[in-house]
Amino acid sequence: MSAAPRTILFLHSSAGRYGADLQLAGIVAGLDPARYRALCVLPERGRLGDKLEAAGAEVLTRPLAVLRRGLAGPAGMVSIAGGLRRDRRELAPLARERGCALVHSNTSVILGGHGAAERAGIPHLVHVREIYTGSAAPAPLWPLLRRRLLRADALACVSGPTAEQFGSAPQAFVLHDGLTRTPARLDRDSARRELRLPRERFVVALLGRISDWKGQDVLARALAEPALADAGAIGVVAGDCFPGQERHEQNLRRLHEELRLGERLRLIGFRDDVETVLGAADAVAVPSTRPDPLPNAALEAAAAGLPIVASRLGGLPEIVRDGETGLLVDPGDPVALAAGLRKLADDPAAAHSLGAAGAADVRARFALPTMLAALQEHYDRLLAQLAPSCGG
Repeated sequence: MSAAPRTILFLHSSAGRYGADLQLAGIVAGLDPARYRALCVLPERGRLGDKLEAAGAEVLTRPLAVLRRGLAGPAGMVSIAGGLRRDRRELAPLARERGCALVHSNTSVILGGHGAAERAGIPHLVHVREIYTGSAAPAPLWPLLRRRLLRADALACVSGPTAEQFGSAPQAFVLHDGLTRTPARLDRDSARRELRLPRERFVVALLGRISDWKGQDVLARALAEPALADAGAIGVVAGDCFPGQERHEQNLRRLHEELRLGERLRLIGFRDDVETVLGAADAVAVPSTRPDPLPNAALEAAAAGLPIVASRLGGLPEIVRDGETGLLVDPGDPVALAAGLRKLADDPAAAHSLGAAGAADVRARFALPTMLAALQEHYDRLLAQLAPSCGG
């Protein structure tokens, strides 16, 4: 008689529809139902809750202790401490009541996973989707956070630079995210009509949260450089700010006005129809100014066959092979970004070749089934080594 599937308690820090959110949905949908089932805890339901339930998960909503950039001060520490006490009171009993076999914290900013797992007597895996070294925040807290993360039984790091933060720690390993979707680009004419973009212009898209390090400001400045201004290139920023950080969009709009970009920089907000945005674009920019662990937007754009111009830092060189599947430029350098994009604009055939090579490469190396198989093998190993008597 076969054993019942074991329950994984997933803890996640948001209910959005960006990279880590999509990865969680992909993991839940791809679990082998004969081996594992998912119980997900989100801080709010959002559209992600519906997506997870459609994938077969049970979804609960409750506050979670999450490390945010705005919580680095004394008041923030008090708030975090209160959240951790709440998590200890609520999450461990939940894990025991539901017979959970393992806790999977889907980002490293989730703080209550270790305590819940420890009290419930089950293993804890942290999915590290953040790079703290070389980042402005929460750099002051990184030594403390690092020690806390190293208490986990496994640290699944989405890229080499992400894993390097933990030195030779045996529990840290690289597990590249998988492609949760391969957007089928809407045909160019239809996409440009939908977004009201001129048919003949060179268009570069930047997808992702508007922040102070994802490089939307670098793209704006690059559009003002002669290399792109002379070509009449248009930039399309698809994304919004994290709640409470709307100042980043305000700053970008002020820069837009200062540079007098007019219709050459379009802020279109978050779009579920990424196929339309990619269909309208000739290229995608990923000009992050701090180490980007492994941006989902870059994976999807490459898989869709678009040439990418990205910063040469973080996990981006693991996605883009310079001169083979895209172009890498120095971070924070609008002149270099403009030159790279102009190179693509001037040679559409070469741009198409880079995009086609990138699609083949990324689809092969970041296949979702590969990631899912490796992740569930780690679950199996942790349960066999650390909690052989636990089950769901």
